[in-house]
Amino acid sequence: MELTFLGAAGTVTGSKYLLKSNGFQLLIDCGLFQGLKQLRLKNWAALPIQPSQVDAVVLTHAHIDHSGYLPLFVKNGFSGKIYCSRATHDLCKILLPDAAHLQEEEAEYANRRGFSKHHPALPLYTQEDAERALALFEPVAFAQDIPMGNDTHIRLLPNGHILGSASVRVANSNTSVVFSGDIGRPNDILLHAPTPIAPADYLVLESTYGNRLHDKADPRLQLASVINKTVKRKGVVLIPVFAVGRAQELLYYIHLLKQTGEIADDIPVYLNSPMAVDATAIFTQHRGEHKLSPEQCRAMSRCAHMVNSVEESKRLNELKGPMIILSASGMASGGRVVHHLKAFAPKSNNTILFVGFQAAGTRGAAMIDGAESIKIHGEYIPVKAKVEVISNLSAHADYEEILAWLQPMQTAPKQVFITHGEPVAADMMRRHVEERLNWRATVPEYLDKVTLS
Repeated sequence: MELTFLGAAGTVTGSKYLLKSNGFQLLIDCGLFQGLKQLRLKNWAALPIQPSQVDAVVLTHAHIDHSGYLPLFVKNGFSGKIYCSRATHDLCKILLPDAAHLQEEEAEYANRRGFSKHHPALPLYTQEDAERALALFEPVAFAQDIPMGNDTHIRLLPNGHILGSASVRVANSNTSVVFSGDIGRPNDILLHAPTPIAPADYLVLESTYGNRLHDKADPRLQLASVINKTVKRKGVVLIPVFAVGRAQELLYYIHLLKQTGEIADDIPVYLNSPMAVDATAIFTQHRGEHKLSPEQCRAMSRCAHMVNSVEESKRLNELKGPMIILSASGMASGGRVVHHLKAFAPKSNNTILFVGFQAAGTRGAAMIDGAESIKIHGEYIPVKAKVEVISNLSAHADYEEILAWLQPMQTAPKQVFITHGEPVAADMMRRHVEERLNWRATVPEYLDKVTLS
């Protein structure tokens, strides 16, 4: 096998790994770069491979930094099958057209307001491109060997990050490699614990939280405290959420808090993300992959008013608190939450609550670091709202949880490649693997190529 790192090297975004196995070319994940401008520009640059020469794609999960480049990949010549779990397929049917719609919408807005340097501003891809990509999807079952050709097969195992997420084992008769994907938490409130890692000769391991441990505090109590303090100020709690996973987790926590009286039952809650609304409905279709009963799924959905139309989204900005708004995107890098930030960030009685990882270069990272203003649609918006963080709601395992996930692997892999982390996090994960497990580990760079024998 030959492995090339086309993304998620030195960063947490843009996951793409090209694996050549006996001449068969397989791309594991096909994600967009997000965050810093120099990363986002990679989305517009030509790939160092020919999409038409890739035989198949396999997705670890549906998040856009793992799937969002697919429409452009297909547009540029890829015509093979895209393998993933059934829930990942269902989620991508929502996420990919929505990602295209947001790009079309932002390009149109930039052209109308005249703040783009490009004339005209164009979307990276269109909704039509997204539909062409979706036509190539081939959903498969977990824990089954799926033949790829040329003596190569794949196996997906649930890894607890979001609905449908998986680690992927690729093997031929000579060697094998596991791609961890984004590893979930062992005690998630919604999802089952990650399935123990499959044995393999090599391992590509994520390191989002490779240098951090999650706060042991109860996120439910932290959430109640933030909401109640903001309600006392008659403010708005604005929560940027990832539409798949984090939105549903927050909805369920808010349902529990209202049910127990820890927050007032009459606080209005709005879920302002059509994609998150649809993703919440998908939970009822995949009962075996999460812990909620049908009634709990319904209760989670009922606890918020679902906002779909643009007009209703705009009207939210005219309302006064107390109220809670959950809106995508989770790093405040795009989507409807940006318009809410323009309305609510300048007011000191409001709270902006971050509940997930914020990649370098995103508005979320800037606000957590204390930015006094953020740039939105060509203008700087003052940040006077209180900025809060609940880190223990992350869907990524921390380094101790990752090491615990690796423990059942009885035979050490020949090499561990640490990816999907900011440089400091990736290097610390390397040290943990080397010192605690006594395994060989390295941190590859963008476009590095290695032979797996």
